[in-house]
Amino acid sequence: MKRLPLLLLGATITLAELCAGADAEDLRARVAKEYPSLGQLYRELHAQPELSFQEAKTAARLVAELQSLGLEVTPNVGGHGVVGVLRNGAGPTVMVRCDLDGLPVKEQTGLPYASQARTTNDLGVEVDVMHACGHDVHITSLIGTARLLAGGKDRWSGTLVFVGQPAEERGAGARAMLADGLFRRFPKPDFCLALHVNAEMAAGTLGVVEGWTLANVDSVDVTLRGTGGHGAWPHTTKDPVVLAAQTVLALQTIVSRETDPLDSAVVTVGSIHGGSKHNVIPDEVKLQLTVRTFSDEMRAKTIASIRRIVRGQALSAGIAEERMPVVKVADEFTPACFSQPELARRVRSAFQGLFGATNVVTRKPVMGGEDFSEYGRTAEKIPLCLFWLGAVEPERVAESERTGVALPSLHSALFRPVPEPTIKTGVAAMTAAVLELIGKR
Repeated sequence: MKRLPLLLLGATITLAELCAGADAEDLRARVAKEYPSLGQLYRELHAQPELSFQEAKTAARLVAELQSLGLEVTPNVGGHGVVGVLRNGAGPTVMVRCDLDGLPVKEQTGLPYASQARTTNDLGVEVDVMHACGHDVHITSLIGTARLLAGGKDRWSGTLVFVGQPAEERGAGARAMLADGLFRRFPKPDFCLALHVNAEMAAGTLGVVEGWTLANVDSVDVTLRGTGGHGAWPHTTKDPVVLAAQTVLALQTIVSRETDPLDSAVVTVGSIHGGSKHNVIPDEVKLQLTVRTFSDEMRAKTIASIRRIVRGQALSAGIAEERMPVVKVADEFTPACFSQPELARRVRSAFQGLFGATNVVTRKPVMGGEDFSEYGRTAEKIPLCLFWLGAVEPERVAESERTGVALPSLHSALFRPVPEPTIKTGVAAMTAAVLELIGKR
């Protein structure tokens, strides 16, 4: 059996460079001591996921865990959000955030602790639920970090704020917690940290990005309106199906011909619906788009281009002004996540000193979205860093690289993190990152 990269913890360097008097061997032993209960906690969380805005039981479990450590714990912040505060004298304030919600996905991993959960969503439809994005790992890692830091208060000075955030998958939880006074009712952080599992990286490795880390995410609904009629007399209609085909193709020019090749944008038409019968031309066709960008300027420019192209195609088809398309940008916008470069470099340095440089990689930005970004967009402009946590057996990663066969992605019914090395690395890494930023004793 291969030695996982986590075993580098304590192999060559003392943790005295990170926190006074505590060496890496001590941290490794403390993580190992906590893992049996953390592993059991993870399996329970994995088997009992809850959808966005329904995380009552998950939040209650987090409340109980943090209260048992002596933290000041406040539930029901912005919905099912949880805030735990640990005060330990003068010094910086560091916020550590995890997300609580699962996804409406039917798990197909075959794991003995696989989710069998079903629930009713907010549309009244019964759905399966799975932690297909690794939020169960995130919760477990936060609890493990809280245990280590609460048990080592003689080594640091300052204030820690542990946040369990609801509704990340809906892009709404961070805004709800901020609106409910997260930065007014509780200590305002000097730094905010989060980790996210990565479905392409080996367990025991970590990834850091300086700058743009995740993208702006917009959902855009387009209703193309025409004049329906009989399929045998198309000349008497204004066919929205043909208009939809032309519009989908025209939208592709936003990225290929309107976006600087050195910038990044995605405009994907993920859904197209219209018509009900072979020989009936419908009155309208609906498109659903996902739009991904990084800067606010590129976001505004891309959405404006969508509006212009959709209208232009309708005009060219002779659609009357009163039947012009309707373009709606959904309220559930997730802004791009920017990992403040200086903070990211400090976090990377802490990881390299603990795990070795070969196990800490520099990652490129990706077009996924994460509402952790909201905590850095308030008036205070608090520095953020979101880092990647490898979650796949090294052997599976190597096989994927050798064969070119992709691993199951996040949000896949087949995504299955390997628990022990992933959680141990997550706890140790987040603890090291906090200790890098907090005051030393």
